[in-house]
Amino acid sequence: MDSVNEETNNKGSMWELDQKLDQPMDEEAGKLKNVFREKKFSALLLLRLAFQSLGVVYGDLGTSPLYVFYNTFPREIKDPEDVIGALSLIIYSLTLVPLLKYVFIVCRANDNGQGGTFALYSLLCRHADVNTIPNRHRTDEDLTTYSRYKFHENSFAAKTKRWLEKHSSRKNGLLLLVLVGTCMAIGDGILTPAISVLSAAGGIKVDHPNISNDVVVLVAVVILVGLFSLQHYGTDKVGWLFAPIVLLWFLTIGGVGAFNIWKYDSGVLRAFSPVYIYRYLKRGGKDRWTSLGGVMLSITGTEALFADLAHFPVLAIQIAFTVVVFPCLLLAYSGQAAFLVKNQEHAMDAFYRSIPDSIYWPVFVVATLAAIVASQATISATFSIIKQALALGCFPRVKVVHTSKKFLGQIYIPDINWILMVLCIAVTAGFRNQSQIGNAYGTAVVIVMLATTFLMILIMLLVWRWHWVLVLIFTGFSLFVELTYFSAVLFKVDQGGWVPLVIAAAFLIVMVVWHYGTVKRYEFEMHSKVSMAWILGLGPSLGLVRVPGIGLVYTELASGVPNIFSHFVTNLPAIHSVVVFVCVKYLPVYTVPEEERFLVKRIGPKNFHMFRCVARYGYKDLHKKDDEFERKLFHNLFMFVRLESMMEGCTDSDEYSSIYGQQTTQSRDCLYDDNTMSEIERTIQTGVDCIVPINSPLGHASLAARSVGQTSSQTQAEVDELEFLNRCRDAGVVHILGNTVVRARRDSRFYKKIAVDYIYAFLRKICRENSVIFHVPHESLLNVGQVFYV
Repeated sequence: MDSVNEETNNKGSMWELDQKLDQPMDEEAGKLKNVFREKKFSALLLLRLAFQSLGVVYGDLGTSPLYVFYNTFPREIKDPEDVIGALSLIIYSLTLVPLLKYVFIVCRANDNGQGGTFALYSLLCRHADVNTIPNRHRTDEDLTTYSRYKFHENSFAAKTKRWLEKHSSRKNGLLLLVLVGTCMAIGDGILTPAISVLSAAGGIKVDHPNISNDVVVLVAVVILVGLFSLQHYGTDKVGWLFAPIVLLWFLTIGGVGAFNIWKYDSGVLRAFSPVYIYRYLKRGGKDRWTSLGGVMLSITGTEALFADLAHFPVLAIQIAFTVVVFPCLLLAYSGQAAFLVKNQEHAMDAFYRSIPDSIYWPVFVVATLAAIVASQATISATFSIIKQALALGCFPRVKVVHTSKKFLGQIYIPDINWILMVLCIAVTAGFRNQSQIGNAYGTAVVIVMLATTFLMILIMLLVWRWHWVLVLIFTGFSLFVELTYFSAVLFKVDQGGWVPLVIAAAFLIVMVVWHYGTVKRYEFEMHSKVSMAWILGLGPSLGLVRVPGIGLVYTELASGVPNIFSHFVTNLPAIHSVVVFVCVKYLPVYTVPEEERFLVKRIGPKNFHMFRCVARYGYKDLHKKDDEFERKLFHNLFMFVRLESMMEGCTDSDEYSSIYGQQTTQSRDCLYDDNTMSEIERTIQTGVDCIVPINSPLGHASLAARSVGQTSSQTQAEVDELEFLNRCRDAGVVHILGNTVVRARRDSRFYKKIAVDYIYAFLRKICRENSVIFHVPHESLLNVGQVFYV
């Protein structure tokens, strides 16, 4: 329990622990659950986390009162009863979607604290074989973060799993659904800053009617340029300001709303009766139905709530929403409705008109700051989405910068940042009003919600294993609300709703084409890999001159010898004394613990000096700089050689050895620390028998080995190989990377030629090279080119 105490002192670890406790568990994990419950958050800590979540999670949802009534009644209010009906729709939309669906159900479908469509997809990839890149290996399931559960063969979940895995078209359809939701979320990251900042800046014109709209747009553009220009600093340095600003914002709009209810018309509270929704829609007309697109803006930011879940426990999110966010939003909308009942001509600027004159400018300042915080939250969520897509092979390689040493999820992507800024400014300056941006915003949000609903159906069946009746009830209520709003925003496609569709289509083409090229490259490596018989036929020298040094051959294969190796040795007369095939592999998990990252095994007989090392990463992990990566790789390689005497001889089979004992029974009890490693390195340097303290894990292992008759000559052989590896490392390390060019066949259809020969080739040209991703110095880099046709 000491290790648990140490971990719970770190906020990140505690949040992850809470998320794990909220997941379904098997019987053994259930026993541990009761122990860990004693380490749950204190009430004070939980309240502090709930307070901090306001600034990260609820900024977008909280700024919706700036523009909802304007987009609901863009022309005029004909009847005060319409205001009551619209308010009733807002109240029940906030209750059904953010409160019931997301805060209490969807947020619990997180991947160890990570939210968003890709997090849901990673959960599904672990519980069913739906990953379109077939690089799954059974050793991956032994990771502590993998958390995969077995089904009863005749259960409904097992039948659903078999149905989903049966045809590749269903796997591709699932991935396409995830990509569509992801692209719409990126569109959300462009439209949220535009509408939030423009709506907040509009307060200038309310107090000074003579100012032209061009000035308001210019102020909004200046704020946006400043916002995107500061992204490279990260939110860690100014993030402590976010929660107080958003809390002040919620208390302000709640207080102003309560004042307006008292001042203008407390009769608006009748809207809590759903009868007024029926009356509102019964009065009919196309305008009534299309106004639902404006009402739907009251729940925008809900999807960002789920995407920004990363650093807070679900309970803290629920407390913040039910105690602060939900009641303050209800008061804010009710107060604006009370104002509009008496001032029907001010629907366009209801928020600022309803503010008492004595506090107008302070509220304007707080509104502008809250809009900036809301924009920051969606921009950060967009960066996280791109990082997840990049890790899963669905986005071109771009530079990812971690802006915080304390929080792994805080990242900055320069290329995406400037693209978002240009598009955001174009939308703001192009439309110049909240109405058309609101139409575009609503279209993006409702499509993301629909994608999440369909993914949640599979999560409930495969992960949670709910009864199909409960799944049907959830699906029915969700689709009823969301399809209703979707039908309303369809009427506004020509009034600005086309913008997110165009943006999403552009990103979707990029993602689909890149993923297609990635899959084809992997299939090419799989089908053209070299057989073990060919390697054995070359002999110990591999039929070539073995020059001093270590060659790190990078490949996407976790098993087999890649074609790049045969291509290399066929064209060059020499190969390094030690060859290590390195596979950097991303798994559908949020992170891979450092001690479980590397898997090492030997290829062929010992005198070949050939190894394979698989480095596994999650979609939140960052591939470290090359020198750090090399050090850890060789650390694990030396450990493998040291442990090999206690394991059965390995050839190029599917058996891997994890140094920290997650994959093999033999290594499960052999845990090595830095002191043990220093003993091994000292052994390498001196060339004598390894002597370690009797109370160290290696000492126990040595005694056990001697007890079964291990001879000194065997130990000397191990030391000799370690010394040989060390000499080769000192002689130099060369990184051998494949530069595979994909071309379409001559008889391919024209759209395939366009996708492969032009779009994919262009993306390959502008994206970062593998050598840059791996931080390989040019003097140690060797590129091997190949061309294959698809």
